[in-house]
Amino acid sequence: MSDLNPVIANVTERVIERSRASRQAYLDLMDREADRGPDRRQVSCSNLAHAFAGAVEDQEALKAARGPNIGIVSSYNDMLSAHQPYGRYPDRMKIYAREVGATAQVAGGTPAMCDGVTQGEDGMELSLFSRDVIALSTGVALSHAMYDGVACLGICDKIVPGLVMGALRFGHLPAIFVPSGPMPSGVANKEKQRVRQLYAEGKVGREELLASEMGSYHSPGTCTFYGTANSNQMMMEMMGLHIPGAAFVQPGTKLRQALDRKAVHRLAELSGTREKTLARCVDEKAIVNAAIGLLATGGSTNHAIHIPAMARAAGIIFDWDDLSELSSAVPLIARVYPNGPGDVNHFQDAGGMGYVIGSLLEEGLCHRDVATVSDGDLSDYALEPGLGEDDTLLWREVGESGDSDMLRPAGAPFQPDGGMRLVTGNLGRGCFKASAVEKERWTVEAPCRVFQSQADVVDAFKAGELEKDVVVVVRFQGPRANGMPELHKLTPILGVLQDRGYRVALVTDGRMSGASGKVPAAIHVTPEALGGGPLSKLQDGDVVRLCAETGVLSTDADLGVREAVPDPEPAAGVGRELFAMLRIGADSAEKGGSAMLASAGL
Repeated sequence: MSDLNPVIANVTERVIERSRASRQAYLDLMDREADRGPDRRQVSCSNLAHAFAGAVEDQEALKAARGPNIGIVSSYNDMLSAHQPYGRYPDRMKIYAREVGATAQVAGGTPAMCDGVTQGEDGMELSLFSRDVIALSTGVALSHAMYDGVACLGICDKIVPGLVMGALRFGHLPAIFVPSGPMPSGVANKEKQRVRQLYAEGKVGREELLASEMGSYHSPGTCTFYGTANSNQMMMEMMGLHIPGAAFVQPGTKLRQALDRKAVHRLAELSGTREKTLARCVDEKAIVNAAIGLLATGGSTNHAIHIPAMARAAGIIFDWDDLSELSSAVPLIARVYPNGPGDVNHFQDAGGMGYVIGSLLEEGLCHRDVATVSDGDLSDYALEPGLGEDDTLLWREVGESGDSDMLRPAGAPFQPDGGMRLVTGNLGRGCFKASAVEKERWTVEAPCRVFQSQADVVDAFKAGELEKDVVVVVRFQGPRANGMPELHKLTPILGVLQDRGYRVALVTDGRMSGASGKVPAAIHVTPEALGGGPLSKLQDGDVVRLCAETGVLSTDADLGVREAVPDPEPAAGVGRELFAMLRIGADSAEKGGSAMLASAGL
């Protein structure tokens, strides 16, 4: 066992000092909330009757206040494969609660977008702000003051961060996040990528492309590549908000059911205590652990936005300088697609989160002494769950990595630093996911082509205008411009150009997320182009330099003498006009891109 790495210790102390006033204000609020409720003996009989009326089987227990009442906040829908299993969860969870003298009620639901369904479509412009809506929906669900603990049912991209942000405002209660697990592996991700590039080149048709995609996304459960959804589950383990080892156990298995049952039983145990409430679990060390897990496993770049936003909801200030400095000390110890050939099921089979956390703890690369929803500290998460006799739930040592091409010890990693780098310069600040890009491509310097939509880039590609060394700039894609959509339509065509031997890079104030692939990219660039950010002054032919090695994002053009191009008019349709207030009020990507947090003064 090693002492805590000094870089991690320094970053953590800096976050604590920076957050001292805001964190104390948050904890004071949570203490006041704990002091004044929930005490249903003080609630009017009419209010209670309304709350109990639908709970037919539990009315007597609720009326007599025989035990804790658990509020379930569910993001169930059956369009989103990862959330389809949640349809049956409430009935099961009510049974599990009764087993330990508790009750459970569905407190409310939240929306749950699938970024895979809206990818490249206008609806993607609602995606980032759906996180604020989810947080607000969670707040509405828990506002009834009927609950002694919270079970959060959510997995995918904006949904878990939104649940965290909303639940943290009720952080005087214990909360456990309950995943449903990944779908079984289908068509290999490399094969899926190959067919996508063939389609982009016009060498296969829609029938072949659809067959490949349906072979990849084929059943209930989380998509198996290591994108934002699965990075969410990793972070919940690193923060101690899951039952240990719950992240990547497939739906419909006995082990999955045993973990879900344990989550309900554990919430009943924690109800009424103050040591392991959500507010106490999500502290500065837990936030740093989430970032460490992201870096060590090469997780989704979306979390460069989500981690600061979740932190702010707990009164903690965390920025990209913190993330970049942690990256210098945290080694990359996992290669899960798109960073490697195997998917999250292979990752789980090789040792999964138990191996990752155990190895990081052994090398002093994360905080052990954090409050978790388990009996102990983060050491509990260095084990893997299993079933013993009579299908009883137990935890065991993970042992060595089951696949050294997938998981390596922190003392002998794939690379000595993490998968995320901060790039800065006269074009702003952005994120570069180095773990997905071959090192010889970390530096690109070339004339740029400037676009204002994905569709324009696709048209230029089809016209042969990008057959050269080029930095593709896609601007007016930030939070205030259009909600900061992901730009994955660009991945196949830029990959084709790169495979043809050209030096290619992407620079954008939009997002690429956890599916970011082999093309070097500076994403989330802030300040965004809207309102006169540096990207709004670039012109075709300006030489742009992007270098992950030195952390540079710059141009040799003299932007100081140029006028910004006019801001585009906001688009309407697919409900985008309803989100105008959130776009106008959003803060920068580095602060989390949230209108809700900005308007609340957090």
